[in-house]
Amino acid sequence: MTKVLVIDDEAPIRLLCRVNLEAEGIDVVEAADGPTGIDKAKDETPDVVLLDVMMPGLDGWRVAEQLLDDDRTNGIPIIFLTARAEFRDRAKGLDIGGVDYVTKPFNPLELAPLVRSLLDRIERGERDELRAEKLTELRSLMESE
Repeated sequence: MTKVLVIDDEAPIRLLCRVNLEAEGIDVVEAADGPTGIDKAKDETPDVVLLDVMMPGLDGWRVAEQLLDDDRTNGIPIIFLTARAEFRDRAKGLDIGGVDYVTKPFNPLELAPLVRSLLDRIERGERDELRAEKLTELRSLMESE
């Protein structure tokens, strides 16, 4: 069964993710802050991390960097899930090593298909191509504004 770790300081967002992902047969683990999220990523070995950027203390950027620097967690794909919708924030998330960037508010019904699609592509060895596509999309959006 696919397992997703949701790291977000907002309980309603964690609940929204849990309800919608579990309805699609995906196991969900939650963490309310960055340090707990890092520990759970090491202990639970999720297939994907949904990571909020704006959290008190250890923010999502630093959580991602720590996950990607650790041999136990650096293979776990990170999807940033945040209200920070500026192009530079989205680019930063992808540059750090995230595979996708979902802005709040988001359609919770799209989470499970997104997770499954990303995992399918990563299993086919398309992780780098996926990130490159997202960066290209972002650059196109920036140029059109």
